Amino acid sequence: MTGYPVDKIYEEASFIAYYFHWPHEQIMSMEHRERRRWCEEISKINRNLNDDGKEAPDNPFDVFNKR
Repeated sequence: MTGYPVDKIYEEASFIAYYFHWPHEQIMSMEHRERRRWCEEISKINRNLNDDGKEAPDNPFDVFNKR
């Protein structure tokens, strides 16, 4: 069984910490699906706040929400 890539875990954790200012311990104690869900929710917030309706260029997690 292959584990989730460590670089992706750090990417998700830093994304959540940057936007929500949650502590490292809280973010890292989450299940992968929960961390991923918070990244998706942050991406939605960013899109809604963006005046021109385009994706924010500094938002690497917007790829989770493209349908």
